[in-house]
Amino acid sequence: MTAGNVSYDQLRDFIAGIYQAAGVPAADAGTVAGLMAQADVIGADGHGVFRLPQYIRRIRAGGMNPRAVPRVVEERPASALIDGDNGLGHLATSMAARTAIGKARTQGVAWCGVRNGNHAGPASLYARMVQEAGMIGLYLAVGSANHLPPWGGLELLLSTNPIAVAVPAGEEPPIVLDMATTVAAYGKVKVKAQRGEAMPEGWMIDHQGNPLTDPKRANEGLLLPIGGYKGYGLALIFGLLAGTLNGAAMGRDVVDFNADDTTVTNTGQAVLAIDIAAFGDPAEFRRSVDALSRDLRGSRRLPGVDRIWLPGEQSRLTRLKREAEGVPIPPALRSQLDALARDLGAAALAA
Repeated sequence: MTAGNVSYDQLRDFIAGIYQAAGVPAADAGTVAGLMAQADVIGADGHGVFRLPQYIRRIRAGGMNPRAVPRVVEERPASALIDGDNGLGHLATSMAARTAIGKARTQGVAWCGVRNGNHAGPASLYARMVQEAGMIGLYLAVGSANHLPPWGGLELLLSTNPIAVAVPAGEEPPIVLDMATTVAAYGKVKVKAQRGEAMPEGWMIDHQGNPLTDPKRANEGLLLPIGGYKGYGLALIFGLLAGTLNGAAMGRDVVDFNADDTTVTNTGQAVLAIDIAAFGDPAEFRRSVDALSRDLRGSRRLPGVDRIWLPGEQSRLTRLKREAEGVPIPPALRSQLDALARDLGAAALAA
């Protein structure tokens, strides 16, 4: 392991210890810690341990329930609605993924929604859960703060509203798409601010339509949607499916959890599981995915392009590298984590 980095186990144990010190039951702390550490291992640096001080701040301020018990409140053979009891978002969302997998085994497809949840980390975590069960997984969410106006507007009424889709393969890596409906997820803006780095042009604009590259001025700007008005349309539809359909917050009701530690967010998510066997031979499907992957990767490239990447390949390489070398923790983040551990009387993150 590279000097200064931390292993998955060290990171998971540290996060779990912090949560237990904040009053989260040990089993729940372990579940959430494992998912957050996974986020860092796959390179989703804005959604792993980076978020821990913020989550703890919300728990201590009364905005999030540390002893939540998510439960199914509506159910049919191929669907379920889960109330997250205002707990850590990872608990309700992972429950939705497990429930969707179980239902899809008998029904072929299953859709599970979440209401009264919270921020739950990177979208791919939950699509991958379904994919690792041998199915196609899809995840949608309403983002935890509005940073996107309707196309042509200035009022922030939509969030980054991400989607993730994970498709099993055979000998090739699974295809895993994880993207926001904005050019950049807001977590990436927060990471840039912490590291003192500028944002590329094209991520945000100010209220006059000029490029905004200083992440510390992000509250003065607007995130830009992918594909112009098309990204705005996707953000709206994904929000309706993950938020409005579940009785969760959408539009003006979305609480900015970056600025407000006390108000219940009522975040909505949705997980869809598709059992490949309900549509044909899973082995044949995997062979077809392999063949398509090889065709795409091996196709002719533009001058100067070294490689054609498939969705999920770069995060897979990051995972392999970080499993071997550990997860890098920037100095500013380590300082925050050390202060958090001292404040709670918990063990510090390994050096």
